[in-house]
Formats: sequence, structure tokens, C-alpha cells
Amino acid sequence: MAEKPRLSFWQIWNMSFGFMGIQFGWGLQLANMSGIYTYLGAKPEEVPILWLAGPVTGLLVQPVIGSMSDRTWNRLGRRRPYFLTGAILASVALFFMPDSGLLWMAAGLLWILDASINVSMEPFRAFVADKLNTDQRTAGFVMQSFFIGIGQTLANVLPYVFRRAGVDAPTANAAQHAIPTSINYAFKIGAVAFLLCVLWTVFTSKEYPPEDMAAFERMRRAHSGLLATIKSLLAEVASAIREMPATMKQLAVVQFFTWLGLFCMWMFFGLMTSYHVFGASSEKDPRFTDGQAWGGNAFAVYSIVCFAVAFLLPPLARATSRKTVHTVALLCGAAGLMSTYFIQDKNLLLLTMVGVGVAWASILSMPYAILAGALPPARMGVYMGVFNFFIVTPEIVASFAFGPAIRALFGADNPNAPLYVVMAGGVFLLLAALCVSLVRDVADRVPERSVIRGDEHAPLTTQGSAQPVPSTGLVDEKN
Repeated sequence: MAEKPRLSFWQIWNMSFGFMGIQFGWGLQLANMSGIYTYLGAKPEEVPILWLAGPVTGLLVQPVIGSMSDRTWNRLGRRRPYFLTGAILASVALFFMPDSGLLWMAAGLLWILDASINVSMEPFRAFVADKLNTDQRTAGFVMQSFFIGIGQTLANVLPYVFRRAGVDAPTANAAQHAIPTSINYAFKIGAVAFLLCVLWTVFTSKEYPPEDMAAFERMRRAHSGLLATIKSLLAEVASAIREMPATMKQLAVVQFFTWLGLFCMWMFFGLMTSYHVFGASSEKDPRFTDGQAWGGNAFAVYSIVCFAVAFLLPPLARATSRKTVHTVALLCGAAGLMSTYFIQDKNLLLLTMVGVGVAWASILSMPYAILAGALPPARMGVYMGVFNFFIVTPEIVASFAFGPAIRALFGADNPNAPLYVVMAGGVFLLLAALCVSLVRDVADRVPERSVIRGDEHAPLTTQGSAQPVPSTGLVDEKN
């Protein structure tokens, strides 16, 4: 079978550029939603349940979108129609999010935003596996990490920049729980950036058509009609779960603890900064808003570290192994989060995010690079969607369990609770690092020919091909 051609640096750059916009949206959400909820009257123990929209949406949307994109082929290709649709919807939600005047309105817009981001994001993971040979996949996922770092950095520093520029100066008619203007401006800029970045990838990258177009069209005709399509999609997702490769199951444990730790940080780091470092007494205290802005700066530090170290990961993985790199990175993140207990100086707080940035760069690339070598190419989209179960499941656990746990352990409305939850996030990252040893990387230090033949000990992971390039070439070739 023909093998995909190696892509140049700039081709990988273009196909990954859209992730900068996606992460711009994610970054604004992760750094500011707890603060937005608090401005609108939520208490610390109420914040986790208000984040429930994200994981529930991801649980439903990602595997379905992955399966749909596996079955799609039109003028835009296979994955790009979903990039574009999700970007348009997410940009609208981002634009109007900071105009929310009520708690339920903000939660509803978060639901729309998460659904839309998932529609764009999931096919991007499959896009890398579609277009790149085995030996370039780590570089492809690392390039995504690079753009994720840039996008998140911009998202995190914008509210602080606007606040320093004086846009949050109080006015006589300011509402009691008004969302600061600095956040409003940042979200609106993020909406535009999200759409433009995804458009760049849509119009500069091409896709390979199905290897056997006749068989592909027969499959699509067999599942025509809404009910038949839904039934087929659900059956495909269920089949993928039943036939999950062993490597994916092993990574699931790592992902569960990893993302549980990350959600501890994202939900409560800003609140921890306001209460523990800036000494705010409530959301009405001016120090609360200062702490929220500084928390965004701290997140910007881990994003900067992420794209600074992203390109160091492939040579380190080649010199050691992907598992070794990922283990060390997770330990760095654990140390960063657990050290917050000892820090009350805002500048020293930024240093805690260096370790988190190293972990984040690896989290965004190494598990996906390990996973891609264990998946059948024809089902890459649905498996990448199912893999996200192990991201959204811990967030669902966090959303339901953290509120009762906080009330039981620390008492209702305890300003120290955010600090303890952030530290718990470090413990979860430590557990994730320990679980990496359980993972079998079928492509690590194995010749490419052996990888393409598949894992001989787990027939379900055998790859018949690596999405070979048919003689018809790339879609949009004449454009």
C-alpha cells in the first residue's frame, strides 16, 4: 500500500494553526468562568456544579462528532467541515458570554460554548493521525501543543492587560455583580481570534479522500436518513468502546487522574489567588478582581512554558521514551500545584506554573502520540472521540463530588477551600505519573514497519494502513 508523504514544517504548521484559536476560547473559559460565576453570585462550593455543562457536552458530542467525521466526505473534506461549523458557533457564544446578567444565562452560554468547541476540537486530533505518518505524529501533536500554548497565553493575559489600561475603572451606574469590562473585551477579541485561526487551517490544509471511495459511498448510502444515521453512529461508538485497544485502556487510567488534577486547578486557581494570595474577603472586595486578573497571568506563565518546551519533547522522547517524558512532566506539574500552600507572594506564585507548563505540553501531545500508534486508521475519529471520555468523566466527577466534599471537609463558603482543592490537584497529577508505568506504547522504539503491521498481541489494534495516499491526490488540489 502507498504511504502518506512526509509533510514539511509549514504544512504541519498550517494544519495545526486552528488549534491556537480553539485554545483561545478554552483559555478564556478556564481562567475566567469561575470568576464570572462568582461575580454573578455563586459561592465556592457552588462553582463545580456550574461547570457540569462542559463534561456532559463532551461526553455526548465528541464520540458522535468523531464517528460522523469518519463518515464524511465533501468539498471541504472529512474533518474541516466540523472545524468550521464549531468555530462559528463557539465564536458567537464567546462574544455574548460576558454580557450575561444572570447565573443561569452564563451557565447556558457555557453549554453552547463547550458543545461548539468540542465540534471543532475533536476532529483536529484525528486530523493529525489522518495526515501524518507514524514517525511524524509526535511532531504533529507537539505542534498542536505549541499553538495551544500561544492561544492560551494570549487568552490569559488579555484581561490583565485591559485592567492595567484602566478599562475597569468604576462608574456610578456599575451593577453590583457586573462582569468586569476587561473580561468582556477579552472574550470578544477571543471570539474573532477563534474564527480566524480555524479559517486559516480550513483554507490552507488539504485532506486525503477515502482510500476506496466506492466502498465509502456504499457505506454512506446504507446509513442514509436521520434515524438510520443516529442508530449507526451509536452502534459505532458502542462497538469502539467494546473493542477498545489495550493501550487505550491503560492510558484511560492516566488520563482520569491527569484531568481530575487539571480541573482542580482550572476551577479553583483563580479563586485561590484572590483569597489566599491577595487576601480578598469576598467577591465584592477590589482585591478579588485583582486576584482573578493575576490568576490569569499565572495561567499565561504555564502557557508560555508550554510552547517554549513543546519542541523539546520529540527529541527527549526519542532519546528516552514517550512514557519517560510524560512521567517526568506530570511530576513537574504535581510539584507546582502542591507548592501553592507555601506561597503568598504574587510573583512567587507565577513560578508554580512553570512545572504545570511542562506537564501541560506533555499532556497535550504524548498521550495522543502513544494512542495513535495503537488505533486502526479507519476508526481514528471515533476512537479519538471515545478517548475524550477519560477527560470529561473526571470533570463530571469533579462537578458532582467537589461541592459536597468542600462543604463536608471545609464548611460552606470557606475562603481557604480553593487552596486545598488546588493542592489536591497536585496529588492527582502525582497519581497519574505513577500510572504511566502501566501503559504499553506499541510504537515506542519499534520500527515503523512493525507499527503499521500492528500490535501482534492485540489483534484489535492492528493497522491495515496508515491512511495511504490514493492516486487521486489531495482534495482541493487545483485550488
